[in-house]
Amino acid sequence: MRPSGSPRRVWVPATMRSMPDTTDADTDGLTVGQVSTRVGVTIRALHHWDEIGLARPSLRTAAGYRLYTAGDLERLHRVVVYREIGLGLDRIRVVLDDPTADVSGALRAQRIQVAERIDRLRQLGVGLDRMIDAHERGLLLTIEQQAAIFGPEWDPDWPAQARRRYGDTTQWLQYAERSAARDPAEWQSVADAVADLDRALGDAMDAGVTPGSPQAHRLVERHREVFASYFPLTRRMQVCLGRKYEADPAFAAHYDGVRPSLATWFRRIVDADARAHGIDPDTATWE
Repeated sequence: MRPSGSPRRVWVPATMRSMPDTTDADTDGLTVGQVSTRVGVTIRALHHWDEIGLARPSLRTAAGYRLYTAGDLERLHRVVVYREIGLGLDRIRVVLDDPTADVSGALRAQRIQVAERIDRLRQLGVGLDRMIDAHERGLLLTIEQQAAIFGPEWDPDWPAQARRRYGDTTQWLQYAERSAARDPAEWQSVADAVADLDRALGDAMDAGVTPGSPQAHRLVERHREVFASYFPLTRRMQVCLGRKYEADPAFAAHYDGVRPSLATWFRRIVDADARAHGIDPDTATWE
């Protein structure tokens, strides 16, 4: 607790806290390098402020080198203070040189901008927290939400398994970015699109749609579009995914639950589409 009667500590710019007494005689005739060290700005900045007339040295050596007086140093400290609180150089010039300038008004306006920046940074912090969480967890949904959205077949441990297997890949990062920006309603839309595609695939197989036909090509394209909800899917990657759907027991059980042998039929239409685009499905890799 703060002792009764003790002064409240408030923030002031670091440069203002460390401002020396510039009335000392030894501050007359300081070089650019000495001023850079005292004020805490680069020599390049000092040269720039001199060129634009914001803070010019009053003296020059016989060789033309800049020398700063105590008054010059005082002005430089004021420039640095105002810059530290966010004023632009043009506005600083007005505050320092225009006797009619409303300094309090300029500072209040800057205070509003600072508050807006703080709010944006807080929002950025929330977004970063979600991104970190999504990268580590995959889905930012409760177990109850996952069950309601993805159905009774969904295993809430699947995202963690995927993180362990694919967490160092570009695709996992892309998936996490999409997940961080998605709320439950948006995930429901993704789940609905996947379910609609599954039904369309099953209906097409029942209707005798053959691999390589225009309708089959449209379904393969639709699969890539739906899958983009997770991460962008190239045709070569889609071939690899088609193989996985057929060979992996969990994926095969899902598709064969929609229609018997659907996993194999889907792999065949994906392979045919790849050949139509000059890709050999037998040698396709995840790229």
